[in-house]
Amino acid sequence: MAQLSIPSADGAKHDFLALGALVTRLNPGIVPFSEADSYTLHVSGGEYNVAANLSSCFGMNTAIAGAMVDNPIGKRIENAVRRQGVHPYYRRFAFDGVRGPNMAIVWSDQGQGVRAPVVFYNRANEAAARLKPGSFDWDAIFGTQIRWFHSGGIFSALSGGTAELVIEGMQAAKRAGAVTSFDLNYRAKLWAAASEPPLDAAEAEKVAAKTLRRIAENVDVLVGNEEDLQKGLGLKGPDAASKGKLDPSSFFNMIDIVIRDFPNIKAVATTLREVHSTNRHSWGALLWLDGKSYASPVCELDVYDRVGGGDGFASGLIYGLLRGKSPEDSLRLGWSHGALLTTTPGDTTMVSLDQVEAFAAGGSARIQR
Repeated sequence: MAQLSIPSADGAKHDFLALGALVTRLNPGIVPFSEADSYTLHVSGGEYNVAANLSSCFGMNTAIAGAMVDNPIGKRIENAVRRQGVHPYYRRFAFDGVRGPNMAIVWSDQGQGVRAPVVFYNRANEAAARLKPGSFDWDAIFGTQIRWFHSGGIFSALSGGTAELVIEGMQAAKRAGAVTSFDLNYRAKLWAAASEPPLDAAEAEKVAAKTLRRIAENVDVLVGNEEDLQKGLGLKGPDAASKGKLDPSSFFNMIDIVIRDFPNIKAVATTLREVHSTNRHSWGALLWLDGKSYASPVCELDVYDRVGGGDGFASGLIYGLLRGKSPEDSLRLGWSHGALLTTTPGDTTMVSLDQVEAFAAGGSARIQR
C-alpha cells in the first residue's frame, strides 16, 4: 500500500493552494430571514475557508485560485482575502452592470435552540461556474513549488467546466509532486440545479457520483463522512442510519470499500457530529491513514455559529500533516480547531494556534489570565 508522502517546505512558495469559489454569506444571526432587517457579511467558500484558516491561525503560506468579478462586491471579497494573508490567483470577469456575472451569495442564519439553521443560495450567473480547463496556467503556478492542492465537491457541482477544471488541477498537482486533497461536501441541491433542465434528487446523485469518482482517482487525502462516501461516490456500504451519530464503525467499515475502488487514496478523514440542539453538539473526528485508524476524543460544544466547522477540521488536520506531526496529533489539531471555530461568528477562524494546541492537549475553557 502506497503511503502519504509530504513534500518538503524548502523552496516552496506556497504550503497550500485551494481551487474553489469565493462567495459572500449573508447572516441575519438568530433572526429568521422573513423577519430580518440587517445581515452580517462573511467572505466564505468551502475550499477558500481552508486556505484562510491555514494562513490566519496556523501561519502557513497559502493561496486561492478562483473567479473574481470586477465590481464593488468583488473588491470587498478581495480585501477580505488579502487581510487573511491568502495569495490570489484570479481569473477575472467584467461585470456588465446589470446581470453579472456575479459573486455568489449564500444565505445562512444561525438558528437557535430547537430551530435549525436555514441555508439557501443565489448562485445565478455565478462567475465561478464559468471556470473551466484552461482558466489557469497550472504549469506556471506549480512551477513556484506548492506542497498541497485542495478542492471540493461544492465547487465541482457548479458546472461541468468546474469539475473538469478540478481534474486538470489535480493532475497538474500530481505531476508537480504535491499532495492532493478533496472534500466531498455532497450537496444534493447544487448537483440538481447545475443541470439543464434541473434533475431530481435520484438523477442528481447519479451525475454527482459519476463526476466525483473521476475526481477521486486523482486524490491522496479524501474528506467526507459515510453519507458523502455513499452518495458522492456511489458506494454501497453499511446502513449508517442504524448506528449512533458518534459511532465510528460505519465510517471505518466504509474504508475497505473506498480503497477497493480507489487504491490511490492514502487517507480518509471525517468529523462526527450529534446535534442535540442548534447550540449543543457532541463533536468528534476520525482519520484513516496509511492503513491505520485513529479516533479523536468526543467533546460537548456550545455552538455559536456552526458554519465552517468542517473546513476548520480539515485545515487543522492538514496543518498537522504538513508539519510532520503524528497522525494522532494531526487528527486532534483538526478536531480542536473545528470545535473552536464554531464558537465564533463567520466561516473562517478567529482563534489562535495556542488555543488550538491547548484544547487539543486536553485544555479547558477556564479563563486565561
